Amino acid sequence: MQGGHYGVPLERSDYLKLTRNRNSCKPERFAKWLEGFGSGKRLAVDLFSGAGGLSLGLQRAGWTVAAAVDFDERALETHAANFPGMSLHMDLGNPDERDRLEQVLEPAKGKIDLVAGGPPCQPFSRAGRSKIRNLVEYHGRDPHDRRKELWSAYLDVVRRLEPRAVLMENVPDMGLGDDFFVVRTIEQQLEELGYATQVRLVDAWRYGVPQHRKRLILLARKDVDKFEWRQELAEEDRTTLRDAIGDLPELPVVPTERVGDREWAYSADPSELSSFATDMRKWARRGVVFDHMTRRVRKDDWEIFDGMDSRTLYSEISPELQRYDVKHFTDKYKKLGWGELSRSITAHIAKDGYWYIHPDQNRTLTVREAARVQTFPDRFRFAGTRSDAFRQIGNAVPPLLGQAAAEVLWPTDQGLAEGALQPHWRTVRRELTLWAERQREGDEWYQLPKLSPLHAAVVAILSGTRVQPAQMYKMVETIRERSSLTKNAFLALLEAAPTDAARARVDRLSVVVGKSRVWQQPEEVPGHLGMKPGEQRLYQLLTDNDLLWIGQGALRVAARLNGSESDRTNKLSDGRVDLVKLVGAGEEAPLRMAALRLIGDTLCLARQPLCERCPLSAFCASRDEVSGDLFSDAVSGTHGRAAVPAQTGDPERRTATRR
Repeated sequence: MQGGHYGVPLERSDYLKLTRNRNSCKPERFAKWLEGFGSGKRLAVDLFSGAGGLSLGLQRAGWTVAAAVDFDERALETHAANFPGMSLHMDLGNPDERDRLEQVLEPAKGKIDLVAGGPPCQPFSRAGRSKIRNLVEYHGRDPHDRRKELWSAYLDVVRRLEPRAVLMENVPDMGLGDDFFVVRTIEQQLEELGYATQVRLVDAWRYGVPQHRKRLILLARKDVDKFEWRQELAEEDRTTLRDAIGDLPELPVVPTERVGDREWAYSADPSELSSFATDMRKWARRGVVFDHMTRRVRKDDWEIFDGMDSRTLYSEISPELQRYDVKHFTDKYKKLGWGELSRSITAHIAKDGYWYIHPDQNRTLTVREAARVQTFPDRFRFAGTRSDAFRQIGNAVPPLLGQAAAEVLWPTDQGLAEGALQPHWRTVRRELTLWAERQREGDEWYQLPKLSPLHAAVVAILSGTRVQPAQMYKMVETIRERSSLTKNAFLALLEAAPTDAARARVDRLSVVVGKSRVWQQPEEVPGHLGMKPGEQRLYQLLTDNDLLWIGQGALRVAARLNGSESDRTNKLSDGRVDLVKLVGAGEEAPLRMAALRLIGDTLCLARQPLCERCPLSAFCASRDEVSGDLFSDAVSGTHGRAAVPAQTGDPERRTATRR
């Protein structure tokens, strides 16, 4: 029967039922499994495992997955068929289920070496952050909307199992959407449990995955403060789409007819296989490729696909063939290129394959091709229908990426004595906090939280004006003892303003002169003053809101301490990751963030940085490179006297100016 507006017969593929792995086990047999198959092996638990992409990565890196946990029954059927150990159907958002998991794993108490997983982590809006500390305190047992706090459930399991190492994987948007608030909170909690941690954004193709895919990886370990990744692939050595799927058999494509099948003849000459394809073919049945099938192709789609190449935009398709509004569906169709990386495989592929059109066959990618691009080997089968398989593949962690991350956590011979671990970034944050507290007690008080709404508003409004630090200090001192802006205080501010530009900024405050109620509602102050976005964020930071200040100075400090160039290359992604290592989480995070802004604007300068006065210089990976032979210049006083933006200031410079 013709499928109406679909243009092809409606078709539901057969259901592939898989038998369990011969070394899998049920909970009641777990103790025996540990004595048998699991004996002497390094054991891992995979939470939110899905079909097992990360489990396979752990396996390739040397671990045996003793238990995988997920709520998706189809994915668990896939996992049970492909892995030994237990595949457990549980809702980890339910504390009772976590109690049950702990009971099931009781026979392995003290033997679980690694807990891994990719918990769904919805970003927290700033409006909801006031509730987060209570939520963390109760380890996710707060009943309100548990599904959104599965990361807290993940931490709860880590607390219960006390593994040596932890691996968490997720998409970067998890961090970028809320200034990495959830990520920083997780990292802080792990550090309080005694782990050294590392947060990193990783391009999956750097580790052999043939697609554009950036993932956020959080690693933690209790044995050493050491996270050494293997060398990344150079761009010329990346795995292209041709390397990944070029050996798979061509399929006849007739519009509206079935495309491919569960089993298809495979006759590639092993001598012509890429190293990637050779790896994917290991232990697969000879002469057969499984699940090489995809959706039927509409007649108009066949014509569209036939006229496209990898650079064709949807708006360039013949108008009479376009079915979607080009304004809203600018990238609705994407033909892949043989010599390129694939577009990132996501769960959307289960709905349609228009983002994944084969380079020279007028069809979308098959299940097996999508699995190859995700780096699942050909022996790996997916339970359920064709759509089930696409969804499981799209939701998975690419196994080769999982392997690369897991390898970083392999035990070393350099273990530390009990209690001797001093995580590097926790030490850096402690020094930064101590320095900031000293500055807050001195002349830099107006640069750091917790300012009153009035003081924060004045500093934010004046930000960007280039005046001498001593002059800025004089201005804010006129209102230091005030909580609202009286007429006399406003006139004193105007009189202290050294330039026309500064006076113009101060004049913006005239709309709130004498209105004491304005300052009793801090969140509404930016609106009253018409603050620009940058001014508003600075105001929020100085009033002790937890956010990342993505200013050039702070990014420069973070990049130099990390020995990277993120302040000049990927400011909004890698730059933020470098920054969060220094900011951390908790009550003092805003203070550290403001301190980094201050250091970046007054000490860690782009040219001629004052390394000898920076409180973090002992931890700076770039000090030798950026300071050069400037120490002698600093001693002789030949630099450091230039005017700086009004939001910055250094006590020693102010003293020199007064003299």
